[in-house]
Amino acid sequence: MKRAIFPGSFDPFTRGHLSIVMRALALFDQVVIAIGQNTDKTPMVAVEQRIKTLEQLFQNEEKISVTQYSGLTMDFCKTQNAQYIIRGLRNAQDFNYEQPIAQNNLQLGAIETVFLSAEPHLSHLSSTIARDIAKYGGDLKSFLPDSTQ
Repeated sequence: MKRAIFPGSFDPFTRGHLSIVMRALALFDQVVIAIGQNTDKTPMVAVEQRIKTLEQLFQNEEKISVTQYSGLTMDFCKTQNAQYIIRGLRNAQDFNYEQPIAQNNLQLGAIETVFLSAEPHLSHLSSTIARDIAKYGGDLKSFLPDSTQ
């Protein structure tokens, strides 16, 4: 069974994230959306609410589960019997950041990273920008999946 972890803070979970998850379903038998703790970010939405929202969004998709974790993603993969990490790439800057992490996960934990490029019409979306827009009362409708608004 091919099991993959899609890690992130998902604060908020954007249309770009949704696209990556839906495309990953064609590649893997199971996809675990894993909400990690990023101590460098101040969350907009509590992790429990993010889990609840994602469980509702994917309630009809038996191949998807949602959970939270802390620590190294590579170690979490091992506890979940996952052989793969899914990472979405919007641009070359994302690749330059993600590539050395992927190489270390492969070398240290035998966990393969699969990169999926963002669809062109979604490549401008990021949770960081969405949080900034929300902070100043902006409309996030075009950033978020319809059922999460």
